[in-house]
Amino acid sequence: MLLKRVFDIVFSILAIVLLTPLLLFICILVKLDSQGPILYKQLRVGQYNKDFEIWKFRTMYSNSDSNKTLTIGNNDSRITKLGYYLRKYKLDELPQLFNIVKGDMSFVGPRPELRKYVNYYSASDLVVLQVKPGLTGLASLKYKNEPELLKASENPEHYYIKTILSDKLNYNKQYVKTRSFLLDLKIISSTIFSVFFK
Repeated sequence: MLLKRVFDIVFSILAIVLLTPLLLFICILVKLDSQGPILYKQLRVGQYNKDFEIWKFRTMYSNSDSNKTLTIGNNDSRITKLGYYLRKYKLDELPQLFNIVKGDMSFVGPRPELRKYVNYYSASDLVVLQVKPGLTGLASLKYKNEPELLKASENPEHYYIKTILSDKLNYNKQYVKTRSFLLDLKIISSTIFSVFFK
């Protein structure tokens, strides 16, 4: 776990330094694309069942998530023109490099959920909260097209809770049980490949 944390700190700082021109360019584009803040901040549940503030580049029109928490399809009307491409190439997640430096997240781990969905966890599911949430993970790779799956459902909220969430938990519990530094490297490699070569 010490090696994992050292890796997280070193490579998140290195990524921030190398990607600074891109980060600044995206900041400018977000500001020009639509009114509202550059960053989107939301409370998620992290390690040891504690809430933390996750950071993303804003990809939706301001206040458009007040009633819905799930994104239904890549062409969800709440998503800005720029937001579509940021989501497609996972660039909206880049500010979470700062979450990693801060210690709220790791490069690899279960994706952090909203409290409303964690409330559906069983006692045995809570084991996934013993590790830091990740920028990517086994469940993230399985459900990289989650918005499209939700779009095809008649009741996206019900489908997410009853089908996707429970399956994600199975993958996340598998990760917690078998996690290793080598597995993390494999997941990171698979994530990079899935984003740029899908």
